[in-house]
Amino acid sequence: MGRRLKESSTESESSVLEGTNGHDLNPEKMKRDKKKKKKDKHGDRVVDSDLQSTEELNRSSQKRKEHGGNGAEAEAITNKKKKKKKEKHERDALSEVIESGGSGADSVANGKDEEVRSGNVVVSGRNVKDPKYSPVELFADAKLPEPVLECCKGFTKPSPIQSRAWPFLLDGRDFIGIAATGSGKTLAFGVPAVMHVLCKRNSKMSKGRRPLCLVLSPTRELAQQISDVLVGAGKASGVKSVCVYGGTPKEPQRASMKSGVDIVIGTPGRLKDLIEEGVCSLNEVAFVVLDEADRMLDMGFEPEVRSILSSTCSVRQTVMFSATWPLPVHQLAQEFMDPNPIKVVIGSEDLAANHDVMQIVEVLDDRSRDERLVTLLQKYHSSKSNRVLVFVLYKNEASRVEQMLQSRGWNAVSIHGDKKQHQRTMALSLFKKGTCPLMIATDVAARGLDIPDVEVVINYSFPLTTEDYVHRIGRTGRAGNKGVAHTFFTKENKGLAGELVNVLREAGQVVPASLLNFGTHVKKKESKLYGAHFREIAADAPKAKKITFDNSDDED
Repeated sequence: MGRRLKESSTESESSVLEGTNGHDLNPEKMKRDKKKKKKDKHGDRVVDSDLQSTEELNRSSQKRKEHGGNGAEAEAITNKKKKKKKEKHERDALSEVIESGGSGADSVANGKDEEVRSGNVVVSGRNVKDPKYSPVELFADAKLPEPVLECCKGFTKPSPIQSRAWPFLLDGRDFIGIAATGSGKTLAFGVPAVMHVLCKRNSKMSKGRRPLCLVLSPTRELAQQISDVLVGAGKASGVKSVCVYGGTPKEPQRASMKSGVDIVIGTPGRLKDLIEEGVCSLNEVAFVVLDEADRMLDMGFEPEVRSILSSTCSVRQTVMFSATWPLPVHQLAQEFMDPNPIKVVIGSEDLAANHDVMQIVEVLDDRSRDERLVTLLQKYHSSKSNRVLVFVLYKNEASRVEQMLQSRGWNAVSIHGDKKQHQRTMALSLFKKGTCPLMIATDVAARGLDIPDVEVVINYSFPLTTEDYVHRIGRTGRAGNKGVAHTFFTKENKGLAGELVNVLREAGQVVPASLLNFGTHVKKKESKLYGAHFREIAADAPKAKKITFDNSDDED
């Protein structure tokens, strides 16, 4: 933020010294140059005092006389007052930006890179050892208004990511948070977002009730979940949040935007549509959050994300939360954040599973999965009251497994991309309430969703990436609870065997011998743009033969 504040300050100063080019500060010349920007009251053109002829000045004077001296003088006084008011507003605006993140900007500009390690938490960035950035151990330590902390009454103390994030976010610093799902990330950025709105509103910087904060989410379900949290967080303070996403009619969302909103939560596709329609204006948004940033890029939303970020304030606070930190997300952060953002890692930014989840991997034949699934449900879901989440890979597979289980007497619902949004919302609601505690889902439910008390996750189909496997099993073992993840692994998945072995070993889990039979080789990552930069060669591959060519340039 420091770099952008400097630029903003420089622009403000240059507007006062226009025409000097930063060199000639002669007072007389400054007065003459100021007149160049003065509007002619009897025309739309800008009057250049150095080029205006004597005749034009006389005509201007004659017109003022015709309109009456007293009226002209009154108008001049009014314009002068308006000009002073505008200049004061601009000064106050800049002061407010500096006050809300000024000390943070100074830290970036004048500080040094530091790193603090405490247990499994690593905090890095400029001046992170400053006492004002000490972790918030108790909610009272945050020194926030009581209505803002109303949403935290159900918790005894801030979670680790909240404890570390709040001091930096409330100081206006750009922030990167890497933490596992279920760690309280939503309130980690939600409470500072509410405070940002209140500060802007109190300073009367906002025109009407346009959006001041933006939260981007990769999926509709996660957007709805974030919206539920932020609506609750802002209710006592009068901060209004609106959620926009695809798969539903636009008209209710348009109406919500037009009625006034403080925080917009949305998926990239629908939000971009509303911006292009002129329904949603983000030019006052100075607090931007990208939640599950890695997932958004994996789903191909990078062009929309870039377009949306470009339509927000140039001077803004940017926040990114992610469970992992791959190269594409790192590159996006470098482009849209300050050169020195704060980075807080809870646990590891490398691929690692929740250690509170017992992982069981079973290698079996593809055709035996149905019977094995039913057997496991009889074991894990015998009471038919505890929550069990079954993950599949494809949409049609989700429907087939749902119908198969229902035909065998199981009360099951499913959630996948082919279902209409209201059907997905209803299925998720039934599962959360416990009315239907058995749900079959594609990876649309693997990320970010806060589903309480999921005791067991069964991976009927192994996902396409090990990252998705880690996110799937992260639906259980949340908030300090223990969980079980039972995974089916077939020979079609053997290319991911090495990565899965590493995840199991890192978490201290049992690695079955049948899985080791596929080998422990870890496939090198490929560039999405250029593909692989290597070629795997088997150990028993024949040696290369030297090929010679006749010189075609020789003539007989």
